[in-house]
Amino acid sequence: QVQLVESGGGLVQAGGSLRLSCAASGRTFSSAAMGWFRQVAGKERDIIAAISRSGGSTYYGDSVKGRFTISRDDAGNTVYLQMNSLKPEDTAVYYCAARPSAFWSRWTYDYAYWGQGTQVTVSS
Repeated sequence: QVQLVESGGGLVQAGGSLRLSCAASGRTFSSAAMGWFRQVAGKERDIIAAISRSGGSTYYGDSVKGRFTISRDDAGNTVYLQMNSLKPEDTAVYYCAARPSAFWSRWTYDYAYWGQGTQVTVSS
């Protein structure tokens, strides 16, 4: 079992930065690939970034490539999403998720554990 708690969301002006954190409890964090997703009301939950168990492989969605960075700290049981050059279209609820696998996936159904989400609002 893995419990996930996101933090770091909030209101920021366009062009600003935020760093999201996802703290995990449970013994399986270090054996899980992790992902960050986001969801706008009425739309599907989409992958933003993902990282393998080892941290050696990452994935970024086209809309955030070059602006967002995912990283993990296994000693601290935390995964981060550094978000720079934020745009109003980045406004969404952001979720972290854990997949009990060495490899990340782009698909929500491959992730077994989810946090409750943190709101990010980018004003123009």
